[in-house]
Amino acid sequence: MSTTHFGFTSVDESEKARHVRGVFDSVAPKYDIMNDLMSAGLHRAWKAYTVLVANLKEGDKALDIAGGTGDLAMAFSKKVGKSGQVVHTDINEAMLSTGRNRLLDAGIVLPTLVCDAEKLPFPDKHFNVVSVAFGLRNMTHKDVALAEMQRVLKPGGKLLVLEFSKVAPPLEKVYDWYSFKVLPRLGKMIAGDDASYRYLAESIRMHPGQKELKTLMHKVGFGHVDYHNLTGGIAALHVGIKC
Repeated sequence: MSTTHFGFTSVDESEKARHVRGVFDSVAPKYDIMNDLMSAGLHRAWKAYTVLVANLKEGDKALDIAGGTGDLAMAFSKKVGKSGQVVHTDINEAMLSTGRNRLLDAGIVLPTLVCDAEKLPFPDKHFNVVSVAFGLRNMTHKDVALAEMQRVLKPGGKLLVLEFSKVAPPLEKVYDWYSFKVLPRLGKMIAGDDASYRYLAESIRMHPGQKELKTLMHKVGFGHVDYHNLTGGIAALHVGIKC
């Protein structure tokens, strides 16, 4: 049986989704608080930039994959208006439920469904924009998931992949210290779970860097791919255009 990485640990490919589900079942209730602590609030600016680059118009259709607590879905819904559509998805039911409740509290009702990015239940050439924020690194077969995202985009449609990435060399030592010493302690204090936050730090190190992800997006069929480093490469926004 083939193996893959779960953080720095090797697991059977068939088991990775279950391990990832366990992590996000654990962190879902405190996910937004921990995001603010982990990024010093910068994740909000990164997502705002993603919404700007998406450039959605009234009547457009958008798919938010690994949508979690609904930040992007909420922002997208305000751009597409009543004549458009935003579909909010996540493979993890606990995260999706947290996000759906948050959207409903804000008076926003969107199609919301548990969804595996490697097997998207949508027709070809359907969406103007597909987004995945901080979710691609947790997927077992990233190439399969990216190919599915390409499939459901309309010609000229845009894929936005917002993800933690390779930091600039001057930041590496400080970033490693924060990731492996501070972050698990914050997880223990705030969410009562240091192991899940240690996994999150490890999963970032195992994710393809900026150039590698750009190459992978080209390989699955995106004609034009570019990336924008954010905050010294702590995060990067990859933008793929479907021909």
